[in-house]
Amino acid sequence: MLKILSAKQIRELDQFTIEHEPIAPIDLMERACHSFVDWFVLHFRADKKIGVVCGPGNNGGDGLGIARMLKELGYSVKIWLVKGAQKESESFKTNRKKIEDKISLYEILKEPDPDLFSDCQILIDALFGSGLSRQPEGIFSKVISCINQTRAIRIAVDIPSGLFADAHSDGEIVQAHHTLSFQLPKLAFLFPENHPWVGQWHSVDIGLSKEFVKSASATNFFVTERTIKKLIKSRSLFSHKGDFGHALLIAGSLGKMGACVLAAKAALRSGLGLLTVHTPVCGYSVVQTSVPEAMAEVDASQNYFSSPPENLNYSSIGIGPGLGSHSETVKAFTHVLNRFKKPMVIDADGLNMLSSHKEFLKLIPEGSILTPHPKEFERIAGSWSNDFERLQLLRSFSIKLKSIVILKGAYTSVACPGGNVYFNSTGNPGMAKGGSGDALTGIITALLAQGYSSKEAALLGVYLHGSAGDLAANEFGMDSMTATDLVNQIPYSFKKLRRAQREWGN
Repeated sequence: MLKILSAKQIRELDQFTIEHEPIAPIDLMERACHSFVDWFVLHFRADKKIGVVCGPGNNGGDGLGIARMLKELGYSVKIWLVKGAQKESESFKTNRKKIEDKISLYEILKEPDPDLFSDCQILIDALFGSGLSRQPEGIFSKVISCINQTRAIRIAVDIPSGLFADAHSDGEIVQAHHTLSFQLPKLAFLFPENHPWVGQWHSVDIGLSKEFVKSASATNFFVTERTIKKLIKSRSLFSHKGDFGHALLIAGSLGKMGACVLAAKAALRSGLGLLTVHTPVCGYSVVQTSVPEAMAEVDASQNYFSSPPENLNYSSIGIGPGLGSHSETVKAFTHVLNRFKKPMVIDADGLNMLSSHKEFLKLIPEGSILTPHPKEFERIAGSWSNDFERLQLLRSFSIKLKSIVILKGAYTSVACPGGNVYFNSTGNPGMAKGGSGDALTGIITALLAQGYSSKEAALLGVYLHGSAGDLAANEFGMDSMTATDLVNQIPYSFKKLRRAQREWGN
């Protein structure tokens, strides 16, 4: 699991590395440049015309070092230097001396011609780093505008110039196709509002102090396979179905039984011992035929959920997929909230009922898991003006409910009542289709039933769900994959994590 540090912490990390490795600042910069170039040469041939746009600070120093190394590897390289009123950093001065009479360097001292970079096929942005304290102005803003008008592939060094690492950004920002972040991702990379600037981001290791990172305080984390594989429990030789929980899924209504079936199939693919599906009469034959491994419990109503089961002695409950919001369904939903005291999974129409009856929020059992998409979250928690505000609202809402809130989307964020938020690393746009969320409900409900903590079930469930989506996209393509394809890939997601356990140890 990677800690997501603030811009201030990143500067402290650099300084700590310099002081405690120890290493000279220029040598650390050299290491960063090598890491950037190692990635670059794997992706772009030496016949490309490269432009490097540098500012006078350390990010510009990185740009000068990268230009020198690419030139030595046979690339055609030009450098443009934008100085403005800022002073040159010491490392920038050192790297500038190293390229004297070796690479063409042009200083931009006034508003540039819009076609200034037109002959570049690749343009490397090294104007500002993550320490940016205010939006670019004057000549810097004009240069960024020119960069964005080019047809060149644009690659940002560490962070697109003009983008704040941990605050909302306005004004001119480089629209990068690729961003190479040194060591750790930046919080800004994980929000939809910044995707037009960040493009596809990559982290490259530059050997910054692991000791500092380990001791640094953080409330935001990026979840990777290395962490998730440690969560999967082993199975004893003498295990039986009772050891892996009995879950209840309350789902489905007339015309929406597909959501129920997808959630049920996903639950059964996620290690669950026993599953009971509570469904209206109209769904009985659907469940018995489509999911023969599940037991079906029939509601009193023909077409919708109207009465909770008499017995709620289950390991976990998942409620919401395809449920509808009939007045009797609302009453039955409150009965479940009042009677079931263990953590439960609430999704879809369960969330819609909560947003229409916010007084129900206080009835949610502590440690429950809510799985809204952004619109559902807005209806239940309120609106926001930017994604940083949304993150804070998500964090506060989780703390208020004493429950986990999973905000679905790219880099799905899992907010825990202790204040930490975990961003998921799996998943793809092909999952943006009806039924995908129902599958997630089934997965997490099954994990809860098996004795995983709410946090473990949420993190593992979201990761497995995204991984299954990635496998489905690899096989069928993002356009053609369906939620059923995702469910069918869940076993292979588990196998992938089990294999990682064996290869790398737990």
